[in-house]
Amino acid sequence: MDRKLNVTVAMSGGIDSAVAALLAIEQGYNVSGATLRLCDKILKDGTNATESDIEDAKKTCQALKIQHKVYDMTDLFKLNVVKNFIDTYLEGGTPNPCIVCNKHLKFGALLNLELKCGADLVATGHYAKIERDTNGRWLLKRAKDEKKDQTYMLWSLTQHQLAHSLFPLGNLTKPEIRKIGFEHGFINAHKSDSQDICFVPDGDYAAFIEKELGYKYPEGDYIDENGNVLGRHKGMIHYTIGQRKGLGISMGRHIFVSNKDAKTNTVTLTDEDRLFTDKVIIKSINLIPFDKLEAPMCVQAKVRYSQSSSPAFAQQTGEDEITLTFDTPQRAPAKGQSAVMYDGEYVIGGGIIQ
Repeated sequence: MDRKLNVTVAMSGGIDSAVAALLAIEQGYNVSGATLRLCDKILKDGTNATESDIEDAKKTCQALKIQHKVYDMTDLFKLNVVKNFIDTYLEGGTPNPCIVCNKHLKFGALLNLELKCGADLVATGHYAKIERDTNGRWLLKRAKDEKKDQTYMLWSLTQHQLAHSLFPLGNLTKPEIRKIGFEHGFINAHKSDSQDICFVPDGDYAAFIEKELGYKYPEGDYIDENGNVLGRHKGMIHYTIGQRKGLGISMGRHIFVSNKDAKTNTVTLTDEDRLFTDKVIIKSINLIPFDKLEAPMCVQAKVRYSQSSSPAFAQQTGEDEITLTFDTPQRAPAKGQSAVMYDGEYVIGGGIIQ
């Protein structure tokens, strides 16, 4: 008789990972739980949300009668995720730390540790599906719940990582998951989804960066597209591409951030129609159904998590570069963010916008 596979569920303390663990048990796996201590998430009222999340994860595992362990990965998190976050802002980009965390921590360090400890798979509460094709290639698919689909955050997963990953929530909607949570009396069934970056719970990214750097980022010039000085800004790291509000400058019309130059600490302002482009170049690419884009391909692609995908023509224009030409110009694609390509339900891959 084939042995039961060992599955370690990454327990965040939320309802999604709790139900993922329950479903893995019901599917016949030998299940244990593991929580990553990544940072201290201190809320405005002084509460350490990290400790609260770990306690919720522990109680959930106790209710499910499975082992629970905690891995302290604060140093690794700071080295891989926080450093990338700060460096990308200092280079004039806009990072997406959740994608980096998935790559290096959840499906990197945790997976490697658990495989060494005898696990066969690591499961998470992500809304996504995994499938294997007839050639043995592992594929990543959109979740049933289109509003919650998180494949955008998972585009960087390798064949090795996909082969050892499990997404039990792929065929469920969020309301169905909450219903399961309440039916089983999970203490976190009522818990709202986290909307903030865990290490910047108040959302003030610039203040966080300045605290980490140990100095206040210098002011600089607002300029127009011709290099003419329009006024002063409070430091390049305070702004994102496409931003209109909070600029602190009056031009008599709506004006938007179109570029940030790290070398000169200038922020370029322009009219909204100048934010749109039909061409996006991505690097640090990862392709899932195949290793290389051997021929140009029609795909659906999106340049940020919260938007719908749009038709585009994908062409490999370098060993580590794909050029996306969209049918409809995209608004304010930001350097440092990810562009992710789809073919129907399947994720073709993605890369970092240049």
